[in-house]
Amino acid sequence: MTVACHFISEASKAMPDDDQSLTGRRANSVAPAYAPPQPLTLRINGTEHNLTIEPRVTLLDALREVLGLTGTKKGCDRGQCGACTVLVDGQRINACLTLAMMHDGREITTVEGLGQEGQPHPMQQAFMDCDGFQCGYCTPGQICSAVALLDEVKARQASMLTEGDQLAPGALSQDEIRERMSGNLCRCGAYPNIVKAIHSVVLRQA
Repeated sequence: MTVACHFISEASKAMPDDDQSLTGRRANSVAPAYAPPQPLTLRINGTEHNLTIEPRVTLLDALREVLGLTGTKKGCDRGQCGACTVLVDGQRINACLTLAMMHDGREITTVEGLGQEGQPHPMQQAFMDCDGFQCGYCTPGQICSAVALLDEVKARQASMLTEGDQLAPGALSQDEIRERMSGNLCRCGAYPNIVKAIHSVVLRQA
């Protein structure tokens, strides 16, 4: 420690006047104002949760760390893998890229809220029937995204690949499914069975 401190001291002596001035300004600068915790209500899977949290907390961390809803996974934490996908007012979003405060009072659905005990959601059942997972880490996000996909097709929302009758009941091709699920990555490479699971639900609901 003595050597390190001596080195820093000698280095600071050798610094140009401009650098020393800059260092002094940084040391004397006032720290940013602290944003105190704020109250909000998150309506998750039909239940209201009244919280008081810091404005900087993401929706993902609020779900996992505050409310204990660990079905939603933290993967890349950069919005690239889709493991944290949840539904907000029926639309799929990456929970790691949005602040919890932005969703005060909105309807949030996580993988825990898709089915009931002993009665899984048809998409959850399809993933089990078609073996659409290996390690399972990305599966909650995959399933939430797939559920939103079905609603988007029912609302006749096109993708980059949509042509002709692609949005007709039961006409969704596997390529179209792949395009719509491209925001959800599976590091195990279970894509064929994921597509098969989603396609099976599309055909049943046609």
